[in-house]
Amino acid sequence: MPLEKTLIIIKPDAVARGLTGKIVSRFEEKGLAVVAMRKTMVPRRTAEEHYAEHRDKPFYSSLVDFITSAPVVLIALEGRDAVAVVRKMIGKTLGRAAEPGTIRGDYGMSQNFNLVHASDSLLSAARETALFFNDDDYVPSNLRDASNWTYDLSSGSPN
Repeated sequence: MPLEKTLIIIKPDAVARGLTGKIVSRFEEKGLAVVAMRKTMVPRRTAEEHYAEHRDKPFYSSLVDFITSAPVVLIALEGRDAVAVVRKMIGKTLGRAAEPGTIRGDYGMSQNFNLVHASDSLLSAARETALFFNDDDYVPSNLRDASNWTYDLSSGSPN
């Protein structure tokens, strides 16, 4: 089974609250590998492209304004079923309605300040990772090869 790559953006509210390490740790503890990461300001043009599918919605401007307002941490994660696993881990958009044990359920209360963005499909993940990272940004996850411990590869099992 091939590994998937997905994008996570730790948004300005989570960065400002000092939650970056806790959020990254949760993904790593689950068995996902950080293959690219950097702290940066998102340029307005990049934010507009990132949120392009929302361009005609009333909240589009506030999305772009928020993501460009302060530093974010961009992360490319890799793992089996990474897109679905990450989406489940972050929880519902409205933090106070998100299940305890999810990132938003444990750390969030707001709809607008919802701590993290995660790609919602393989197609989105490919588009979004290409928007924020180039090939030189990636470090192969096999440099920290814990896959035998995470996926039972030594037993010959495909799952």
